[in-house]
Amino acid sequence: MAPVKRQRVDKILAHMGYGTRKEIKRLIKEERVQVNGLPVKDPGLNIIPGEDQLFVDGEYVEYRPYIYIMLNKPRGVVSATEDRTAEVVLNLLPPCYRARRPFPVGRLDKDTEGLLLLTNDGRLAHNLLSPKKHVPKKYYAVVQGTVTREDVEAFRRGVLLEDGYCTLPADLQILRAGLRSEAEVTIYEGKYHQIKRMFAAVSKEVIYLKRIAMGPLVLDETLKPGEYRELTDREVTALRELTGR
Repeated sequence: MAPVKRQRVDKILAHMGYGTRKEIKRLIKEERVQVNGLPVKDPGLNIIPGEDQLFVDGEYVEYRPYIYIMLNKPRGVVSATEDRTAEVVLNLLPPCYRARRPFPVGRLDKDTEGLLLLTNDGRLAHNLLSPKKHVPKKYYAVVQGTVTREDVEAFRRGVLLEDGYCTLPADLQILRAGLRSEAEVTIYEGKYHQIKRMFAAVSKEVIYLKRIAMGPLVLDETLKPGEYRELTDREVTALRELTGR
């Protein structure tokens, strides 16, 4: 394991969401920041995160280079860090999280709800999205029209979309069949509007879509749309093991 590099106190605190560099300089001037029991005088003081003891207002600062957030994305919110016309998922997080510059891992359509992972761990995000990894993504769908066993078989073979692309095999489970059907779909890639286009290819219309799992990560049922929580250590480990991170 590579040794932990020394970092400036103001950089660490900014990364951990304690404010801008200017705000942190004010904290230091007011002697509210301590390292190893002594007040910090210089914002550029270099310390070893996790080894040197850093406190702000008497509270220990636990240094974590990465953050992992599970969000239950609501409908009408864009899976992006910024957008000129629409609300984005980052707006749903408090400033202390936004300061750490997380970004969504992949995209959910604006009108799709459910599990969205936000992180500043670029390597893990890249691995989760890599076409070579075939990370499964499971969705709950409400569909206009009767979903049949023939549709299940079509999804299992791979569906030819309107642009000529044939999808990878997908798992379609019928939960309730009728004029308005309910189903769970697991896909192993992430093409644009893929599930909607797959159902359209078998003459069905998706009227509600919610992602409920991504690899080993399952949407926390206690999270209402718009709510979030940090991943547990076990969840982060499972994602890393899946991708070889």
